Amino acid sequence: MTMRRIPVVVHRIFAVIFFTTYSLQAAETLAAAEARIDQAAAQFKGLTANIKRVSYTAVIKDKTEESGNIAIKKVKAGDTRIKIDVLEPAPRSTTIGRRKYENFLPKIATVQEVDLGKYANLVDQFMLLGFGSTAKELEASYTLKVTGEEMINGKLTSRIELIPKSEKVLEHLKRVEMWIPLTAGYPVQQKFHKPSGDFEMSTYSEIQWNPTLSEADVTLKLPKNVKREYPLKD
Repeated sequence: MTMRRIPVVVHRIFAVIFFTTYSLQAAETLAAAEARIDQAAAQFKGLTANIKRVSYTAVIKDKTEESGNIAIKKVKAGDTRIKIDVLEPAPRSTTIGRRKYENFLPKIATVQEVDLGKYANLVDQFMLLGFGSTAKELEASYTLKVTGEEMINGKLTSRIELIPKSEKVLEHLKRVEMWIPLTAGYPVQQKFHKPSGDFEMSTYSEIQWNPTLSEADVTLKLPKNVKREYPLKD
């Protein structure tokens, strides 16, 4: 080894030591992340954000992307309403509550409606993974673990893995990943892994915390001639 090569090697060694030390110091505990989650849950009334959603189908190795905006309003404990307006590539609007799912397709003036009553417990499991849930509520249904840190949209986040405890839920959802900023208690990205290898990932930006939202902001705006379909009706 020449004298000229020694500084390069030394620099590399110090770089590795620095990176390792920084990672060990920066990686937060689950308790620290849960403290922020609880603080956010206590304050949560609603939010708006831009949303980018990626859906992957493993069997055909196909990936699709949608973008738009989302509004979430907490009406009361156990009653949270969600509205998603997809703008690209094909406009549509979706609302989700504990009892009903509606999907409006403006090009064909049709609303697809699904009664979620008999799926209420399963819906509750998925709704927990949104915004406003406490750590205790999450831990009642999922096993949580901090798996690392990652930059999402310029924010340093803790990546938290959630494994469903319910065998019934595991039939539909293998695991979930949530990315929570070190400076906040809500996710800026969520990834839902299905047993088939499929996944759906939602990334949020331009988040507005606790804006003033009316009932109309989380309700579909429908034309008079709209047609209703019930795809899962018995």
